[in-house]
Amino acid sequence: MILPARGGEIPLYQQVKDALVERILSGDWAEGTRIPSENELTRSLGISRMTANRALRELTAEGWLERVQGAGTYVAEAKPQSAVLEIRSIADEIAGRGHRHAAEVRALKRCRTRALEARMLGLERGQPAIYSVILHRENGIPVQLETRWVNPAVAPDYLAQDFRKITPYDYLISAAPLSRAEHTILAVLPSDEEAALLEIDSAAPCLLLRRRTWSGDQAVTWAHLLHPGERYRLGGSFRGPGETPSAA
Repeated sequence: MILPARGGEIPLYQQVKDALVERILSGDWAEGTRIPSENELTRSLGISRMTANRALRELTAEGWLERVQGAGTYVAEAKPQSAVLEIRSIADEIAGRGHRHAAEVRALKRCRTRALEARMLGLERGQPAIYSVILHRENGIPVQLETRWVNPAVAPDYLAQDFRKITPYDYLISAAPLSRAEHTILAVLPSDEEAALLEIDSAAPCLLLRRRTWSGDQAVTWAHLLHPGERYRLGGSFRGPGETPSAA
């Protein structure tokens, strides 16, 4: 295995993660496949053991890998998922609780896609997409770190928005009306950078909501919504056959 050519702006551990994920997405490594150990990655890629350890640790936390004590690291089996969530603007959620929403834009730029983001947006690897990172606060306390890749062909004015005044949801729902969505929820530990932004300890458990949306037959966004576990709850409701919603 070799690392893809990358610019110096991408940390080495992230390049290793990208290379491993690409092997999984391509089908080279099926579920249950044992992948190279830290030592094997260190030798084959010419990286430090610390870099290999961080890449494997973060991919395990993100649900891509499973580490078995004394046996090695394996491609994780896909977990079952259910559609239980309604998609709403986080600003509306917070306002509905009678609280104050504020947003900090930490990144907003056009970037080349890596293997995962390209696949999720229906693009070729290396094609440009829009990347944003927004920290959402409720009454001044961080409750969500939103990392989002956006298909520029579907939402061309995304870069021009002031996301301190409007949420990505509000812009996207008007620019590319939602027709379909996919959710996956994971229990994870934050990276050091994520913990610093969320103002929590790096050992504090978090809920990660991965969401992909479409407008018509075009993928619009691939988003990671990270919530401190002690500050956020995810819920949903179910209406049985024959039940009709009451008038609002």
